[in-house]
Amino acid sequence: MKTSKLFLILPLIGMLSCGKAKTEGKGTEASTATVSITIKGSDTVLPLAQKEAEDLMKTNSDVTVTIVGGGSGVGLTALIDGTTDIAMASRDLKTEEKLKFSEMKKDIEQVVIAYDALTVIVNPANSVSKLTREQLEKIFTGQIKNWKEVGGADEKIVAYSRESSSGTYEFFKEEVLDKKNYATDILNLPATGAIVQAVGQTKGAIGYIGLAYETKEVKQLAVSYDQGKTFIEPSVASAKDKTYPISRPLFYMFDKTNAAKVKPVVDYALSAEGQKTVAEIGYVPLN
Repeated sequence: MKTSKLFLILPLIGMLSCGKAKTEGKGTEASTATVSITIKGSDTVLPLAQKEAEDLMKTNSDVTVTIVGGGSGVGLTALIDGTTDIAMASRDLKTEEKLKFSEMKKDIEQVVIAYDALTVIVNPANSVSKLTREQLEKIFTGQIKNWKEVGGADEKIVAYSRESSSGTYEFFKEEVLDKKNYATDILNLPATGAIVQAVGQTKGAIGYIGLAYETKEVKQLAVSYDQGKTFIEPSVASAKDKTYPISRPLFYMFDKTNAAKVKPVVDYALSAEGQKTVAEIGYVPLN
């Protein structure tokens, strides 16, 4: 069982405050001040960031971390607005975001903390076990509407997607839909956990999630990027050896002028301990 399953019950904005409040010793005027770090953004990165923050706090009581999900777009908007120290992102910066940071004279550091295999899921009762990229494109753009069109039962396809503020939404559109627009009747859900739950409860459903969110309540599909010649299932191993075609980096992004403040969190994410947590959560370590 992957550790990340514990996070599936989180609401749209899951918040975690970690660390110990500063204490005052008897006879002292004040204690050592704590450093308060805010992290906002990607629901994909969320369970990893939460677990690493918990572990960091066990050895560093002078750092307090508050973590808020909601999507990569939420985190990057907060970074632009100056309301977060670190943005969690499951995609690269958009051109308009780069321009905005440039206009504000903000130099943004993008640190890759892990890799993910974006996973396409269906209800376990679905007989379909594999799809090509072209079939996925047609399903999510509304051209294929019944599972019998891709070798399944005569069942209406119910396609679930993340909302447009999600980095996963953007990545899936870019890499799987070949930049085409989602169907107008697609069902957009606010969090990855909500997609897992919906697909697990709906016989004809299909959706996409980060690898760490996979549970026994859903079934993952093998995917082909060579017109059906080779189908590869998503896994840590297939993402690591790059045979799985829908892999992506996961980021911490921050203003370089804030580097000293966020250093404890970033350093821990890149440490041996942090990378061990990456594997435990269900993502792919850097090495």
